[in-house]
Amino acid sequence: RTHEQRHASARDGEHLLGIKRLRRLYCNVGIGFHIQVLPDGKITGAHNENKYSLLEISSVDRGVVTLRGLISGLFIAMNDKGKLYGSGHYSNDCRFKESLLANHYNAYESAAYPGMYIGLSRTGKTKRGNRISPTMSMAHFLPRI
Repeated sequence: RTHEQRHASARDGEHLLGIKRLRRLYCNVGIGFHIQVLPDGKITGAHNENKYSLLEISSVDRGVVTLRGLISGLFIAMNDKGKLYGSGHYSNDCRFKESLLANHYNAYESAAYPGMYIGLSRTGKTKRGNRISPTMSMAHFLPRI
């Protein structure tokens, strides 16, 4: 990209590339869970905030983010079957479209596999992305500091 194009996109401010936010993603399902990324690559829900539920949310494209466990160093990734896993390497599986819902929660849709969403069950287990629609509360996450 040319120097001018870079400046034009920086000026329009619509997508703040490279901005990192530290957040916990809270899902108000069951007793309420924060999504967490464990060092062994498991993605689960934890009722209480802990070091593994602190995520670094980075913008990588307009409306597209990566979610990375700060302590585990692993990205939340989704494979083509809709299964969530922790990845040590950035890939297309790690890209999620972040959309703000009418209830002020966010939904995270796989950028690689449209129609598949991050979601937690009533017991805090991850659900397969192809079994979740953005209208279900299990797919609604509130970014909390």
